[in-house]
Amino acid sequence: MKKTRSGAVYFYTMKNSTKKAAIGFIFVTLLIDITGWGIILPVVPKLIKELIHSDITEAAKYGGWLGFAYAFTQFIFSPVVGNLSDKYGRRPIILISLFGFAVDYIFLAFAPSIGWLFLGRVIAGLTGASISTASAYIADISTDKDRAKNFGMIGAALGLGFIIGPTIGGLLGHYGARVPFYAAAGLCMLNFLYGYFILPESLDKDKRRAFDWKRANPVGSFKFLRKHPEISGLVMALTLIYIGIHAVQSNWHFFTMYKFGWTERMVGLSLGALGLLLGLVQGILIRWTTPKFGEQKSIYYGLICYAVGLLLFAFANQGWMMFVFLIPYSLGGICGPALQSVISKNVLSNEQGELQGALTALVSATSIIAPPIMTNLFYYFTHDEAPVKFSGAPFFLASVLMATSVIIVYSAFQRKGKK
Repeated sequence: MKKTRSGAVYFYTMKNSTKKAAIGFIFVTLLIDITGWGIILPVVPKLIKELIHSDITEAAKYGGWLGFAYAFTQFIFSPVVGNLSDKYGRRPIILISLFGFAVDYIFLAFAPSIGWLFLGRVIAGLTGASISTASAYIADISTDKDRAKNFGMIGAALGLGFIIGPTIGGLLGHYGARVPFYAAAGLCMLNFLYGYFILPESLDKDKRRAFDWKRANPVGSFKFLRKHPEISGLVMALTLIYIGIHAVQSNWHFFTMYKFGWTERMVGLSLGALGLLLGLVQGILIRWTTPKFGEQKSIYYGLICYAVGLLLFAFANQGWMMFVFLIPYSLGGICGPALQSVISKNVLSNEQGELQGALTALVSATSIIAPPIMTNLFYYFTHDEAPVKFSGAPFFLASVLMATSVIIVYSAFQRKGKK
């Protein structure tokens, strides 16, 4: 009997160690991936300006449509990728995604015209499944107790990637607008090799399911979300959140270069500061906030912080203010993992890949709309014949969307509590 207990303890310890190691593997994989993406952010406006031979205001419009090209392609193919990961496992899908991003950056680095940038973004959209499949990976190896904390590791990887990537990109941009793209391609290939030799599979063969074209399409993905009406309000709020954050994701570099005359280096440092704060919030602070406040309050507090931070960005009139206002905005990061955890708890283990594929399709659908909205709104209020000069308009709109999400989330939890 003593021997049996000892064996059980050993098995449990080994299983726990394997899970922790797997989380570490996926964390590093995402960190390298996001670092590669972050490297190019500070120089995108400069490269677009070179290719279109125009100013920062005009470049912003092209930046929005590049985001549209990536998002539209991913919207079509992300459900396919999610369903493929449910059939073949998470590991091969992540590897294909990483290789695709490396090819994308090579296209961007050698682009002789703006059309090549669009081609590169389409390639990235075809293979861009690293985050959604990583989310399914985390769901595979998580329990209800540690699910929010583990999802927070994705946010921490995003944050740290934004510390390293934009900072390096801002420094490399001094040597030319294309240099950071070579570095990003190299990092993605290293990421691919790392995953190939080290990343273990997370989805057991007995939990896999057959691929179904009816479920592997954008419409089918939204039908999947409709199968769970108990999370419909949360999904609606998530939609507004995804649109709102593009005021920062799609517009930060254009806004700060226009408003404050920032260089690539300063843009890189500011995004690095944002990454540091997000890493602290989602990698450390969330370990305290989720147990103390619970998932519902974490969602409320996070959304309010987002709304306040974005409103402050909109009316900032000096560059140093943007660094200060990053603090309330970054605190909004506590809502994401909590919201994702609540949603994933309502879905079976063998549907997690489909869920994450559906949520990624939702991200892509909103990203089809959001970048053109935010960058064209910026253009409308900044070009020479603008009726009113208000470069902070995208941040103001995003703040309104976050405030609206608070109301929607509250109503969703109220309805659930009455059942």
